Amino acid sequence: MTGFTILGSLAAIVGVMLLVTGVRGGTGASPRNTAMLIGGMMMAAFGIVIAGFAIVYSHTAPLDLNAAERAR
Repeated sequence: MTGFTILGSLAAIVGVMLLVTGVRGGTGASPRNTAMLIGGMMMAAFGIVIAGFAIVYSHTAPLDLNAAERAR
């Protein structure tokens, strides 16, 4: 596992925890709960995207854009 996969997983977990905390406090009860909801969604999405890209990057072959030039 790469560092980005670990970072993304941790960010997704913390983001979901913030979402749960914000929802339990009431969605419109206070600005703090609203900030927790927004921040939790953003952090969870960031973590999922970072971890997803790291996993896909580690499983793909390098792209050789000059392969057509060498084939001639």
